[in-house]
Amino acid sequence: MRTALTIAGSDSGGGAGIQADLKTFAAHGVFGTSALTAVTAQNTRGVAAIHLLPLAMIRAQIDTVVSDIRPDAVKIGMLATAEIITEVARALDAHALRPVVLDPVMVAKGGSRLLAADAVAAMSSLLTPRATIITPNLAEAEVLAGFEVRDVASMDRAARALVEAGAGAALIKGGHLDGGRVVDVLWTGAERHVFDADRIDTVHTHGTGCTLSSAIAARLALGEPLADAVAAAIAYVRRAIAQAPGLGRGHGPLNHFPD
Repeated sequence: MRTALTIAGSDSGGGAGIQADLKTFAAHGVFGTSALTAVTAQNTRGVAAIHLLPLAMIRAQIDTVVSDIRPDAVKIGMLATAEIITEVARALDAHALRPVVLDPVMVAKGGSRLLAADAVAAMSSLLTPRATIITPNLAEAEVLAGFEVRDVASMDRAARALVEAGAGAALIKGGHLDGGRVVDVLWTGAERHVFDADRIDTVHTHGTGCTLSSAIAARLALGEPLADAVAAAIAYVRRAIAQAPGLGRGHGPLNHFPD
């Protein structure tokens, strides 16, 4: 059985973070392991509290899991601080962990900031070059690329900029574009892929970024080529959104086991 490791924060509401990651791995027939970076108190309406785990505990989780159940792919989510980013980068190198799917989590769906301002430079310098693929949304792409990303043309530029900065590939997610279409742009360094679909009119989108990056990691763990893994992961997330269970009074979670 193939395995995948998620290094991320928890979501007590179960819709995002490692809870979404592990459910997504399971939906793809991949055994999931985890290394918690933070514990959050949150629900579909927002984040109430965040508790960061000590660096030694984060590293101990990674070292202990990898020494026994080596992952076929790694997904990285919420890291919160430059110090945690640095420790995770060291762990990736120490264990030669690849492929790596980096979801540069910066802000929660409800608006709570999940990445310290001084951690952006650390993410760019330490994790972007170690990422097989990085999956920012428009706001995250703007921060990482250093310019406005508001349309498909600027999404193209941002994807290429992130690959030039060291990422193996970049998927710029267009869920926040205006209009009735959702466009995602993938640049692999050699090929450009555009995924264009009708927008699903719903508020039940909590954890879409976590779920997408985890689905890509799961499919990479199963041995799929990168572009195929991205295409299949996007299709999976669309089904998960369309079949959302309708829970909560805010941005509700997806159905991680859609038909």
